[in-house]
Amino acid sequence: MTENASAAPMNLDGTERVRLAVYHGFAGTGRAPSVPALAALTGLAPDQVRQDLLTLHSRHDLVLDPQDQDHVVMAHPFTSVPFGFSVMGTQTLWWGGCAWDSFAMPHLLRDEPDVLVATRCPACDAPHAWVVGREAPPMGDQVAHFLTPMHRAWDDVVHTCANQRLFCSTGCVDTWLRRTGQERGYVMDLTTLWRFARDWYSGRLEPGYTRRDPAAASAYFAEVGLHGSFWGLRD
Repeated sequence: MTENASAAPMNLDGTERVRLAVYHGFAGTGRAPSVPALAALTGLAPDQVRQDLLTLHSRHDLVLDPQDQDHVVMAHPFTSVPFGFSVMGTQTLWWGGCAWDSFAMPHLLRDEPDVLVATRCPACDAPHAWVVGREAPPMGDQVAHFLTPMHRAWDDVVHTCANQRLFCSTGCVDTWLRRTGQERGYVMDLTTLWRFARDWYSGRLEPGYTRRDPAAASAYFAEVGLHGSFWGLRD
């Protein structure tokens, strides 16, 4: 099934059909499919779609709106609400859930040669934009700051994603931390961010995808050059 396919394969179980329909809906249109649309795409009754969405939410395969559980807020790297990033393809505009997810999109969206990622520095409001592709990281002196350690990421995943941002420099990171009263998290350059995002979501648009377990996630973090207890690794 390609990223623009209109329906999930009927030989899969219902929950997987719903997962794929959500992800391919986001990939193809930049928007989350509604429950009626998911029912049409999967051949399931709307109430069964709702139950499958709850199952996917509990497995961290997507994030539902706590006030309206028919509404998918996030299906990483996609989001239905703005988190400070826009990601423009050839014909489609996506919201980027965070710096990590925005840089991941061209690696997942194989029909796009590259994407334009745009944001503003949270400290000084300076605009930034990069053409992000699959061949090499974009140029730039900007840095990404991740506020929440990975072992706490799902305590409030919306807060976690909203605070994985790109800044002009470490000076702007420090200014923002003083202004907000937050403690410093983890800072990485654009090359590390690109390498980190490159393969994290590999396979997510394919049937049978499973999330990495903690050991596999830690191994991936180390492989792409992250370090320290923030990522559950030794220094």
